[in-house]
Amino acid sequence: MRFEDYPPQEPGSPGAEVYRRTCIERSFGVPFTERRFGGDPHQSVAIYPAVVHGGPLFIFIHGGGWTGGYKETMAFMAPEFCRQGITFASLGYRLAPDHVFPVGLEDCATGLKLLYDAAGEFGYDQDRIFMGGHSAGGHYAALLAVGSDWQSRLGLPVDVIRGCLPISGVYRFGEGAGFAMRPRFLGPEDSGLDHAASPVMHIQQALPFLIAYGEKDFPHLCRQGEEMAQALRAAGGYVETVVMPGRDHFTASLAGGEPNGPWVPKALGFLRQFPAVRAKLTATR
Repeated sequence: MRFEDYPPQEPGSPGAEVYRRTCIERSFGVPFTERRFGGDPHQSVAIYPAVVHGGPLFIFIHGGGWTGGYKETMAFMAPEFCRQGITFASLGYRLAPDHVFPVGLEDCATGLKLLYDAAGEFGYDQDRIFMGGHSAGGHYAALLAVGSDWQSRLGLPVDVIRGCLPISGVYRFGEGAGFAMRPRFLGPEDSGLDHAASPVMHIQQALPFLIAYGEKDFPHLCRQGEEMAQALRAAGGYVETVVMPGRDHFTASLAGGEPNGPWVPKALGFLRQFPAVRAKLTATR
């Protein structure tokens, strides 16, 4: 879709607006195939096929505080993964405050189902699907990855997600989470959704994780990243942590499009070692 075809979004902070413009500039001209899974314009995926067939699929979910963002702004990440034989897909979801939790999460699950079923059309390996995201997108990716109670409703195997690669993800809400104000996608204070939306509180399966954030990221997200890593390890999971030197919340995301930067080589290595990671995970149980 074109940006002008989307409903207007609220402006973000000055830093967020610079980040958004940078993403748009870096993503300009990267071709993709679009598929929709609902009537809202955000209920869609952009697929960037790999140069060769048979490799993994890496699904990435955009950030934006659960209230903004577009799947098209993550296109800058696709070229290097596609060159390396990994199909890249950017996933959209309905936004708050019009749609509160778990609507966006359910959209991400439905988009994943669409991509699982499209493996034959686009040539990636249905048994090697990985998911990641930035900020709010990292939250949704992590919550799907650790859960084992949603896949059957969509006719998916419980281990459809083979590993998770969140950047500056959010893993806890409620008291002690560190937010200056309550995220609007959780609804009013009495909604009781803080616990349900917290991945660190719902580790039903400990899949392999590559947890990344910037050295100068929001302090509460750095703390949450370490807490999530510790919780996954305690549950028997395989976890790698990447702290990107000098990066803040936004430049940590931009590292996703830098072939020789602090994150892409780590991510490529993580995606390629799938059978080895699976063996390590099994051995810890």
